[in-house]
Amino acid sequence: MTETQASWIPMVAIALGQVIMSYNVASLPVAMGGMVTSFGVPPTTIATGIVAYSMIVAGFVMLGAKLVQRLGAVQVFRVAVIVFGCAQVLMTFGPSAVTMIIAQASSGAAAAVIVPSLVALIAENYHGRQQATAVGALGSARAGAGVAAFLIGGILGTYIGWRPAFGLLIVASAVVVILSFRLKADKGRPDVTIDWIGVVLAAVAIIFISFGFNNLNGWGFGIATPSAPFDIAGLSPAPFMIVTGILLGQLFFVWSRRREAGGRTALLPLQVLDSPQERAAVYAMFAVVALEAALNFSVPLYIQIVQGRSPLATAVAMLPFNLTVFFAAMLIVRFYGRFTPRQIGRAGFILCSAALIWLAFVVRNDWSEIPVLLGLVVFGIGQGSLVTLVFNVLVTASPKELAGDVGSLRGTTNNLAAAVGTALAGAMMVGLLSSAVFVRLAENPVLTPDIQAQVNLDSITFVSNERLESIIANTSASPEQKIEAIRVNTEARLQALRVGLLIMAGLAILSILPASRLPNYRPGEIPPP
Repeated sequence: MTETQASWIPMVAIALGQVIMSYNVASLPVAMGGMVTSFGVPPTTIATGIVAYSMIVAGFVMLGAKLVQRLGAVQVFRVAVIVFGCAQVLMTFGPSAVTMIIAQASSGAAAAVIVPSLVALIAENYHGRQQATAVGALGSARAGAGVAAFLIGGILGTYIGWRPAFGLLIVASAVVVILSFRLKADKGRPDVTIDWIGVVLAAVAIIFISFGFNNLNGWGFGIATPSAPFDIAGLSPAPFMIVTGILLGQLFFVWSRRREAGGRTALLPLQVLDSPQERAAVYAMFAVVALEAALNFSVPLYIQIVQGRSPLATAVAMLPFNLTVFFAAMLIVRFYGRFTPRQIGRAGFILCSAALIWLAFVVRNDWSEIPVLLGLVVFGIGQGSLVTLVFNVLVTASPKELAGDVGSLRGTTNNLAAAVGTALAGAMMVGLLSSAVFVRLAENPVLTPDIQAQVNLDSITFVSNERLESIIANTSASPEQKIEAIRVNTEARLQALRVGLLIMAGLAILSILPASRLPNYRPGEIPPP
C-alpha cells in the first residue's frame, strides 16, 4: 500500500519554531563581546542571560506540555511564538543587561510552550517515513540554527552591532505565525487536568539547581564569599541550593507516582521514563547537551574576551563545529538500519571524549590551527549524532498521545543541561583561572606584594591583554613588572582552558555508561494511542 505524502509546508513552520529558539540562545555567546562593551558587565553576566532562558524553559516546559494537550498544539504554538517575538523586541532595543536578562527569561517562558508543541505537531501532521524524516529534520533545524547564529551574528556583530542579530528573530517569528495557519488543527482535550503542586515542585527544583550552579563562582564553592547574599554557618548557599533542588526533584517524582496511583493525572506521565532504556536516553541527552553548552561558552569566551577578536572571528572559528553538528544530526538517521542506538551512543561519547582530550593538548592562542579545527569537527560528529539519536529513542518509545509529554521531557532535559553546562563552564573557567594565577603569583619574584595589591591580578576575571594593560597603566609597576603581569595572566588563561577541556572530557567518558544502557533496537515510528 502506497503511503500518502503530506505537504512539507507545515514542517517548515515546525522547523522554524525550533530555529528561532535555538538561534536565540546560540547568538548569545557570539554577541558576548558586544554586550560586555555595551552594558559594561563581565562575561558571567551574559552567561546569566543564557541560564535565565534555559532555566525558565526547563522549569515550565512540563506545564507547557499540559497546556498543549488541554488547549490544542496549534493555538498554543501560535500564541507562544507571538510572545517570543515580543520578547525579541525587548532584546533588540533594551538599554541594559537587566532588560537583556528579562528578555531572555520571557523568551524562555514562550519556549516552554513551543518545545512540547513541536513533537505534538509532528505526530499530528506526519506519519510513517515522513514522520521519521520530520523528527530528524527537527534535530537538524536545531543544529542549523546554531550555524546561522554564529555566521549571521558574527557578520552583523563585527560590521553593524549585536542587536540586529536578534532583530531578525522578530521577523522570523512573524513568518512562523503566518505559516502556522497551514498546520493541521487539533481541538485539544479539555479533560486534561494540570497538577499545580507538581508544577511548583518541578519549577522550584530546576530553578534552585540552575541558580545554584550559576552562582558557584560568585558565592563560593564551599566558604561563602563577600558577594554571597547570605551564608549558612559560613558556607556558601550555592551548593545548598543545588542539593535542595535535587531533593525537590526527587519529591516531584514521589508526588507524581502518588497521583498516578490514585488515578489522577501527573504533570509528567512516568510512562515516558518507565524503562531503563528511556532513563538512559535522558541521562545521555543531559550529558551531551551540557557538554555542548560548556564548549559553546568556553570557546567564544576565550576568542572574544581573552584574544579580543571580533564576533566574525568567533563565527569562523566555530563554523566547522556547528556545520559538523548540523550534518551529523541530519545524516545519522541513515545509520539506524545498520547500527543500534546503543552502538551509536557509545561511539558518539567516545568521539566526544577523544575530541576534548585532543583539544586540551593542541589548543594554543590561535583557533584557526588545523589540529584545533580537527578536534572541533570530531566533537561535532559525536554531539550531532547523539542529540538526534537520544531524542529519537525517547519519541519512538511512547504513544502518540504522550508526544507532548516527551517533548516536555526533552525540553526540560535540554534546557536544564544547557543552564548547568553554561553555568558550570563559567564558574569552572573563572575558578581555574584564579587558581592558576594564585600559584604563579606565589612563586613570582618580579611581581612584589605591593604591585600585586595594586593590580589585584588574582581577582581579575577573563580579560584581554589590552584591558589588562590599561589596568596596569594606573599602577606604579615598572615596564618589566607590566610585561610579567601580562605573561602570568596569559599563561594562566590558557592553562584554565586546557584543564577545563580535560574536565569536560572526563564527564564525556563517564557518559559512556548511560549510553551503554540505550536500547539495542532500531527506533521506529511514534506509537499510536
